[in-house]
Amino acid sequence: MSASVPGLPIVTTGSGAVRGTASDGIAAFKGIPYAAAPVGPRRFAAPEPAAPWADVRDATAYGPTPPKPAYQPPFDTMLSDPMIAGDDVLNLNVWTPEDRLDGGGDPLPVLFWIHGGAFRAGTGAVGTYDGSAFARDGVVCVTINYRLGMDGFGALPDAPPNRGLLDQLAALRWVRDEIAAFGGDPARVTIAGESAGAMSAVTLLAAPAARGLFHGVIAQSGAGHHVQTEESARRVAEELGRRLEVEPTAAGFATVPIDDFIAAQLLLSTEVSSTDRLAWGDVGLDGMPFEPVIGGEAVPRRPIDALQDAAGDAVSDDDAPPVRLLIGTNAEEYRFWLVPLGLLPHVTAETLPFAGDAYRLPAESAEAYLDAATPGDGLEALISDWFFRVPAIRAAEARWGGPAPTHVYEFRWRSPVLDGELGAAHAVEIAFAFDTTRVESGWGMIGPDAPQELADEMHAAWVAFVADGDPGWPAYDPARRAVRIFGGDGGRDVVEDDPHGARREVWDGLR
Repeated sequence: MSASVPGLPIVTTGSGAVRGTASDGIAAFKGIPYAAAPVGPRRFAAPEPAAPWADVRDATAYGPTPPKPAYQPPFDTMLSDPMIAGDDVLNLNVWTPEDRLDGGGDPLPVLFWIHGGAFRAGTGAVGTYDGSAFARDGVVCVTINYRLGMDGFGALPDAPPNRGLLDQLAALRWVRDEIAAFGGDPARVTIAGESAGAMSAVTLLAAPAARGLFHGVIAQSGAGHHVQTEESARRVAEELGRRLEVEPTAAGFATVPIDDFIAAQLLLSTEVSSTDRLAWGDVGLDGMPFEPVIGGEAVPRRPIDALQDAAGDAVSDDDAPPVRLLIGTNAEEYRFWLVPLGLLPHVTAETLPFAGDAYRLPAESAEAYLDAATPGDGLEALISDWFFRVPAIRAAEARWGGPAPTHVYEFRWRSPVLDGELGAAHAVEIAFAFDTTRVESGWGMIGPDAPQELADEMHAAWVAFVADGDPGWPAYDPARRAVRIFGGDGGRDVVEDDPHGARREVWDGLR
């Protein structure tokens, strides 16, 4: 049921009515609670339904964001991450064509966006994630918040595991139940995300608890390898508790003032990602102490293992439709970390064998990276392959022969930021997929003059995939390994077969 007045559209949900805004034919509703505020006894609990409201609720501005640390220099000048005070942090935002609120026309496909931020930062309120262009092109767009850091992903003996993923599942159930009122089709939902959001999306693809809630997945720079064991997660919790002088439990952490709690997590995260990473095991190599933890309904096993065994893929459920996958990476992912910190010029040829050893790559195999323009470029390519590109390939390989295709892409446009050194780094592609390159808050990654024609090209492919599951190029298969190239030297509509094949092969049996 819905109604509207000029400029102030109103939609009635199961919890109550919400009033949004409208401009140029696009209606936007922001800060809608999809679950109860995670405060007090609910802070470390599984999400509960939002309390209903009687009056029309204002949904004209983004809602509160989960507690999190601010991005630190130099990344604070590159990334936007708004912080909005309040308790109702489990909220979402919806963009839809205004004329669909009156029930006109067929229901539209839905894009459900999960933000990145290493599972400890980020929000759906980032300007680059504005869903207006998707709504303009016939896709209802939803962006969400979910609990972060220890609140969302810490392994605690007195709390359910993976609360942040449980939040994502709760938001998906909200979409299933409510999106029709906004003109969306609950039978055509594509979950999408970047970095930690992509890792979340692939984790949900492999989660039996998520079956039937979505029908497509877009994973930008994230796949199914980045989860941690309960033992590893408990070690992180114990270390945080030791530093804060409290028991590493939900009850113990609840006694710590929130500012102190966030500051301690930031310090621990910085140490894990920049000091003796090998001492922390796989979590140290990932550089993320807060990752999904194997165990519970959201992560019953490592996602890539579930996909490879065809045991956890959502397509295996008789009552759920086959789930299509669009997955890919940027050509120079790890420049996002190496360039701003000024590390590339200090890398020598002798560094590569040691780096390869850390990632369990034999010295003779690491030689595949010695032909890069500089040793720093070789190191960047090695880490990018281990962290992002090879896991994406493994996800595509795992689905060969299944009932739904997988399409793979690579993004090669080089950002002019940092005197052109940032390149085709991590997160550069997001504004192109959303067609928000003119949003000023995102210029720290792409500059003010990013090519609109590339945004037109990439955004159209994303819309096509959400609409009918076909982004416009051949599916990935063992005979060809077709990869769509965005922003390369070849211009539009370029497909390459097995790009970087020699580098791919050195990881066979290793990653």
